[in-house]
Amino acid sequence: MSKEESFRNPDAVLDVYEHPGLGQGVLLSLQHMFAMFGSTVLVPILIGLNPSIALLASGVGTLVHMLCTKFKIPAYLGSSFAFVATMQALMKTDGYPAVAQGAIASGIVYLIVSFVIGKIGSAWVNKVLPPIVVGPIIIVIGLSLATTAANDAMLKNQKYDLTYFGVALFTLVMTLIFQMCFKGFTSLISIMLGIICGYVLSLFLGIVDLSGVEQAAWFSLPALDVPFISYHFKWYPAAILTMAPIAFVTMTEHMGHIMVLNSLTKRDFMKDPGLHKTMLGDGLSTIIAGFIGGPPTTSYGENIGVLAMTKVHSVSVLAGAAGFAILFSFVGKVAALIESIPMPVIGGISFLLFGTIASNGLKILVDHKIDFGEKRNMLIASVILVIGIGGAYLQLGNFQLTSVALCTIIGMLLNWLLPKEAASERALEERRAQEGKIYQ
Repeated sequence: MSKEESFRNPDAVLDVYEHPGLGQGVLLSLQHMFAMFGSTVLVPILIGLNPSIALLASGVGTLVHMLCTKFKIPAYLGSSFAFVATMQALMKTDGYPAVAQGAIASGIVYLIVSFVIGKIGSAWVNKVLPPIVVGPIIIVIGLSLATTAANDAMLKNQKYDLTYFGVALFTLVMTLIFQMCFKGFTSLISIMLGIICGYVLSLFLGIVDLSGVEQAAWFSLPALDVPFISYHFKWYPAAILTMAPIAFVTMTEHMGHIMVLNSLTKRDFMKDPGLHKTMLGDGLSTIIAGFIGGPPTTSYGENIGVLAMTKVHSVSVLAGAAGFAILFSFVGKVAALIESIPMPVIGGISFLLFGTIASNGLKILVDHKIDFGEKRNMLIASVILVIGIGGAYLQLGNFQLTSVALCTIIGMLLNWLLPKEAASERALEERRAQEGKIYQ
């Protein structure tokens, strides 16, 4: 048994290095693919790219990330939303070649940061991101997506729809029933079973659009849009300068997701395999996506939610999901069938997945016995939560610092600048000490 395998997380049904049987593994991997599919194909649809390319890029990128991290981290990489607004603007002015150069540049930024961290180490991470900062940030990562989940569950063409909300609640309830009232493998695939139940109800209610399935071919090669082959080469410095800095935003989200995974698996991936390795994998994945015609990639909170719900942390299950993503990018009808899953079904599942991420942030605060009677802790957590969940962001020209990134930076600054003890608390302690001396 290797050094890594000498420790087993007692809370896990399957730990990081363990493997399910073939039949169970297929279903568990499909469950992860269902969880990430909606968001991964939504990004290219919003931008005007080929969804099959994004699916292929996510699968290949995830496997590359696993290779870089020595198959130690159960993470899935999908299309990043952080670049959407910038890519939409670039597509209107210069087309995909500009987007591709920007995506590749943002990946190169990851590689540079990875090299620097590899030289100086990541011990500083625990100092600038202690539990009082990490816990609220993880809560924000989950709850900042709450509005997205609610909108998916309730809105049809931007208007409230009771049928949609009913489907979302039915999907959620069925998932909870499978999770709590069944044993063994049925409980482990509760998310996938909930999606299937929601999909069947949607079929009966007539809110599933199957036209895409009918039109899709059984087998089709993804239309790779390689910018340096498909087009006469031209530099787009504005695109590079606009997209490259956004990499620093997604890095903070990347570290937040690693911290959630640390909490779930009871490991420290910042040390082993190392933050520089996870950054390297993320950067290479984005570069590959840029080269083949897809959007930049990032680690996915949806899949972390599945890990938290099922307690199946096996890397091989995520690798299987990546394999299915690659396979289905070539099978038009299957990809179209998954793409036809109605948004209220996704919304109903998201209530659970995003909430589970937030709950893990609370668990960090409880496990580390954070005392909110201390004014300093109360202030740091309060500011992080309101900025992050409220959706505050910093806009400087075309550069936007998202709410998650902004609250992370402000949380780190508060932890650095605020004194360990408030002046009123020090005065109270001094008075008590003096009173103690008098009574003695």
